[in-house]
Formats: sequence, structure tokens, C-alpha cells
Amino acid sequence: MARTTTKNKRCRGHQKAISKKKSHSGIESGRRNYSLYVNRVLKEVVPQKGISSRTMDIMNTMINDMFERISTEACSLMCYRKRCTLTPEDVQKAVCLLLPEKLAKYAVAFGTEAVQRYVRS
Repeated sequence: MARTTTKNKRCRGHQKAISKKKSHSGIESGRRNYSLYVNRVLKEVVPQKGISSRTMDIMNTMINDMFERISTEACSLMCYRKRCTLTPEDVQKAVCLLLPEKLAKYAVAFGTEAVQRYVRS
């Protein structure tokens, strides 16, 4: 038994620090960048209009904030139900709790449609 403990002590003391390489993919500090998607939706709705970089930053911050709120609420609902798996029902309930009534209805409808399209493809 003494051998295994000395081996473990040596291994722990000589671990190398993991170096983190900076990626150039647009992800900064764990946050996603949705500028490409915002531009696509904007061009689909109003093809002749553009968006400034400052406005794009505000939109990106808003989307990340809403994502974080919805995921936190869905996780707390999952824990409240004593489950280990996040289900679509948890996400839908979180959206219904966080957004106003009519907006939540549209968000759930569009989200359900998007998931069904993804499953079909």
C-alpha cells in the first residue's frame, strides 16, 4: 500500500500546466457571437438595410443575456423536478416564465418548429 501512495504523490506534484491556445473563432470569454445570424435575419426581413457594429454588439449582448437567463431558469426547473436531464419541456417552461405572454407563445412555437425541422433533416 505504501507504494501506491508514493506514486500518487509524485504524479500529483509533477503535473504540467495545461496551456490554453487562443482561438480566432470569435468566441470571447465563453460567449458566443451571433452577428452572422443577426445579419442573416436582418437581410431576410429588410434586404436594403444594414446594422452598425455598436448595435451589433448590443444585440449580441442581449442574445447572450437571454440565453443565460433561460438556461439558468431551465436548470433550476430541472433540479426542482429532481431530474438529471434537461428536457424541452424545461426550456419551454423557462421561456414562458421569463418572457411576456404573447412573446413567449411565439418563441415556443418557433422553437418547436425549429426542433422539428432539425429532427426531420
